[in-house]
Amino acid sequence: MFSFKAANLDPHTGFIPIRAGLTETLLKLDDKSNIEGWLAEKWETADNEKWVFEIRDDVKFQDGKKLDAESVKQSLERSIEANESLGDSLKIKSMEADGQLLTIHTTEPYPALPSELVNPYTSIVNMEAAKKDGEEAFKNNPIGTGPFKVKEFKSNQFVEVEKNKDYWAGEPKLDSAKIKFNEDANVRALALQSKEADVVYNLPAESLDTIEKDNKLRVESIPGLRAHFILYNSQSKNVKDLKVRQALDLLIDRKSVVNDIMLGHGLEANGPFNSTLPFGLDEEVSELNVEKAKSLLTQAGYKENAGGLMEKDGKPLTLELVTYKARPELPLIAQLLQSDAGKAGIKIDIKTVENADTHLVENKDWDLATYSNNTSPRGDGSYFFNTAFTETGALNVGMINIPELNTLIEKLNRTTDLDERTKLTQDASKVINKEVAHSYAVYPNIIIGMNKRIVNWEPTAEEYYILTHNMDVK
Repeated sequence: MFSFKAANLDPHTGFIPIRAGLTETLLKLDDKSNIEGWLAEKWETADNEKWVFEIRDDVKFQDGKKLDAESVKQSLERSIEANESLGDSLKIKSMEADGQLLTIHTTEPYPALPSELVNPYTSIVNMEAAKKDGEEAFKNNPIGTGPFKVKEFKSNQFVEVEKNKDYWAGEPKLDSAKIKFNEDANVRALALQSKEADVVYNLPAESLDTIEKDNKLRVESIPGLRAHFILYNSQSKNVKDLKVRQALDLLIDRKSVVNDIMLGHGLEANGPFNSTLPFGLDEEVSELNVEKAKSLLTQAGYKENAGGLMEKDGKPLTLELVTYKARPELPLIAQLLQSDAGKAGIKIDIKTVENADTHLVENKDWDLATYSNNTSPRGDGSYFFNTAFTETGALNVGMINIPELNTLIEKLNRTTDLDERTKLTQDASKVINKEVAHSYAVYPNIIIGMNKRIVNWEPTAEEYYILTHNMDVK
């Protein structure tokens, strides 16, 4: 059972197809987050601008059509057409197909291309079948190369899959499986406890004691590649002033987030990337400091009124904070910030929405939001920088534009030396912290509940590969 709904199964705009074992990408991550071949056996480049990928010769789509370079080319072309931000991150100028060899020319030397081809949005599907069946059929039943194929799909409710007996890596152990979508964390926890569900993602931390007492269940708490943070709307007059954002950053009680909300299943955050990663920051974590926050607000022109609220020009500082329930700890982080901000004279109104991504894009009157991103899903920082901070980035819903940061990201995109990439990543992270573009709260563990009858499967940090051909039940 998963926490996020899927309106459709378009693999170029959603992650469920790869999570459900329907589709695969040219390259993937191993269990240590290193890039390895998947549908591409090998790849090479001499100049980081011309790339040659050798496509596996033993793969068929689920309808029996052989996978070749031309079908990969057609699928990538469709993914770029369907997902504008993907085109910006892939930087593909042209492609040529010759048998099992796919040649990709990028718009500039681009060493990050292999990392970007791990992106689930680059899932390879049979576009000939899509054209024949029509767009709606494709979005509800994409023909991929994975170990499972669609049996039934109900929008925003579930996808049921059945084994692809001719799967290239070996016949799947499971005959069928069903992924249900439910954003209510308590419902997901109860589904595991009642044995309705065998695997449940994003369990609320407060449910773990009960679950762990059941000898038929187990809990995996995995240090992840994700960060929970406060996202600021750069177009909001209320948080446009750096000193206001600095004050809000000081009002995040990171210690309480880890100990009281995550119940120890996480690490206090000091930047975009987990501090245990090679490119994470080795800096102190910002601590809750109400008095310093009030001082910063005073420097920003606010003064305390008779009611204890900070105001400027007779107007109290009142902020709208958007949150959502699919990640159960985010509303709790919102409430904690609301409480501590109140001590500094800031009134925060919390607005809970079903789909934060849609709401934040379609509405411009919000000030801040609790947000969560897998910031280093491919063992590198370039993905998050390019999607969350560039003008065309799909995750840049706060419309962030920092010239100093843009320059560092552009340089990172062109750099191949690993040590230099690490330094550029850390320098960019320091700029983000300096400008308080985001306020990072916690690196949460991925909390997954499992029935012990599940065998030959362990959850992984990148959160991509859930239904696999080896997964089985005893």
